[in-house]
Amino acid sequence: QVQLVESGGGLVQAGGSLRLACAASGGTWTMRTMGWFRQAPGKEREFVAIISWNGHTTDYADSVKGRFTISKDNAKNTVYLQMNSLKPEDTAVYFCAAARTRGLKVMVTRPYDYAYWGQGTQVTVSS
Repeated sequence: QVQLVESGGGLVQAGGSLRLACAASGGTWTMRTMGWFRQAPGKEREFVAIISWNGHTTDYADSVKGRFTISKDNAKNTVYLQMNSLKPEDTAVYFCAAARTRGLKVMVTRPYDYAYWGQGTQVTVSS
């Protein structure tokens, strides 16, 4: 079983930065693709960024490319999302997730492909 706990959210002005952290536990998390998703009020949960289980491959939603960076530190049991040049449209609850299947060789971006979720952390960007 994988447990995930997000932190690092908050209120920031447009153009600012935040770094989200996802503390992971449960021995199999290091063998799973990890992702960050977000959900704004009245909208569906959407893919933001993912990193392969071995850390070699990342993928980003077009809306955050060049501004957000996902990384992982197995020794610290943590996945990070560095968010720069934040925009008001980035306002949402951000969720960390671990893929349903271990050792994936393909990058998956649908929420359905993720079985383990954190409770979420609120990010609010003011204009």
